[in-house]
Amino acid sequence: MRHFIYLIIISIFLVIAGCEQEQNHYQTGYTGPDDPFLDELQSRTFQWFWDWSNPVNGLVPVRVPSVPAAHLAGAGFGLTSYAVGVERGYITREMARERTVRTLRTFWEAPQGEEPLGNSGYRGFFYRFLHPETGVRHGAHGLENPSELSTMDTSLFMAGVLFAQSYYDQDHPQEEEIRALADSLYQRVEWTWFHERHPLISMSWRPEPEHPATDPETRKSRHDYTGYNEAMILYILALGSPTHPIDEEAWEAYTSTYLWEDFYGYEHVNFSPLFGHQFSHVWVDFRGIQDEYMREKGIDYFENSRRATLAQREYGIDNPNNFRDYSGEIWGWTACDGPGYHQIDMNGDTLTTRGYWARGVSARYINDDGTITPTASAGSMPFTPEESITALKAMINRYGDLLYHDYGFWDSFNPTFTFTDLEVQRGVVDPEMGWFNGDKLVIDQGPILLMTENYRSELIWDVMRTNPHIIRGLCRAGFSGGWLEGKCS
Repeated sequence: MRHFIYLIIISIFLVIAGCEQEQNHYQTGYTGPDDPFLDELQSRTFQWFWDWSNPVNGLVPVRVPSVPAAHLAGAGFGLTSYAVGVERGYITREMARERTVRTLRTFWEAPQGEEPLGNSGYRGFFYRFLHPETGVRHGAHGLENPSELSTMDTSLFMAGVLFAQSYYDQDHPQEEEIRALADSLYQRVEWTWFHERHPLISMSWRPEPEHPATDPETRKSRHDYTGYNEAMILYILALGSPTHPIDEEAWEAYTSTYLWEDFYGYEHVNFSPLFGHQFSHVWVDFRGIQDEYMREKGIDYFENSRRATLAQREYGIDNPNNFRDYSGEIWGWTACDGPGYHQIDMNGDTLTTRGYWARGVSARYINDDGTITPTASAGSMPFTPEESITALKAMINRYGDLLYHDYGFWDSFNPTFTFTDLEVQRGVVDPEMGWFNGDKLVIDQGPILLMTENYRSELIWDVMRTNPHIIRGLCRAGFSGGWLEGKCS
């Protein structure tokens, strides 16, 4: 009922905003980590997590309002967000640890098994999408497409779990329980079970043998995680496991598939959507530490992400497809919603737009249909603070309530798509300003909140630099230098 009421309210709000937009104006440019705008951005985005995570079981929705199913990785972002709420004064530590311990109990007690129905996971891994009330397997878009057991989403969840383990360090019964549950959840994951093509890790498993994406005998994905992408955190966690560690050669196999190329004047390991340059960095401080690959290149992964972000901005300035509003202030491409599938004639050329899509630009490939997402620039704030903050303010100043409201940014927008006669999957089309999403996605909300905090206080990085499992994983991957000095034996 809560989701239905919210859907009605948001629909009314979007119609009003689309008809008469009240502009929010922020001081343009970069003013540093104490900018009041960042206080507001974090407060609004945190409130989304707090209001929409289930207070009973801690599950966090995939997106609001369209799909109330819970998202496994979203729970990892949620667990980390509660500490930001404590440190920023939005909630008390007592409130945060209560929500955290409920979340960890839910996952520890959730049924595990290989049967297709009634389980939340198997062999310590969890399904990517879960029922928001029961926590058992759910479909991505309802029940017609049952979710897969996901190695990547389990990793993002476990990153949040280990953050909780290190953050709640007080002599208090609930914090002691948090640490114990976190350790138990992490140690239960059988990382080596996903060595389909040793030493790499397969993407997923499904209990149904007939799924076209899986091998019919093993029921595991035909694809492995190869670099460069968001899976750095996956391999670090799998290498750091005290119970089911993968072989050290996995990291070399992963990095051997990197693409080092120049894109718009920046040489770096390319990956097109910016989430691949951001997700692992939410929890791991890569500044000053290097693996063998980066030692040879003379940079670290933090610098690599900085270059990738700046290259995207240069692409926005160049705007090779002449999309509306692209510039050095309005830019940013990563996986996000779009207005839906349409083929539109524009001055003799065909513009093909899509719905949810792994948008991104790099030397590897370009997926661009005129849709921009604020999380792309916000999630890179630690790498490019001046460019990212300037972009976020410029977006708000230009689009106002169509893009930014009480819970922060809507997921995405497309200024080129002004076609009011075409049906869109969600959101509204303003005939002057373009298409604006009507959903918020947890995997986009998370980087906005958490990377802003890392830029401002380094909170998540500081906490995770003390976690023994993260340290062990980095050391086994061959990282050294910087804050790891003396910690790898």
